Amino acid sequence: MLTVTENAVTAIRTLTESPQLPEASGLRIATDASAGALTLSLAPGPQEGDQVVDASGATLFLDPEAAEVLDDKALDAALDADGSVRFEVAELPAR
Repeated sequence: MLTVTENAVTAIRTLTESPQLPEASGLRIATDASAGALTLSLAPGPQEGDQVVDASGATLFLDPEAAEVLDDKALDAALDADGSVRFEVAELPAR
């Protein structure tokens, strides 16, 4: 299962706690086959087939393909130079 760092939890909570979004909102990660990449977006709830991940109150919705790709990964977040949140996927350390 995807591991979510404390930095990512804080960033997701900040993004989804906007008064304009429904209470059940989360960060949705989906695959974009045409670009060969993952996409991130704010979503009011999961889409059919999404895996729902609750990481210390930060909610993520993973489409089935993204859930498979991210199964053994970690999601981290940091602020870039202009103050925007930047998410990063990393390999988990070998055990």
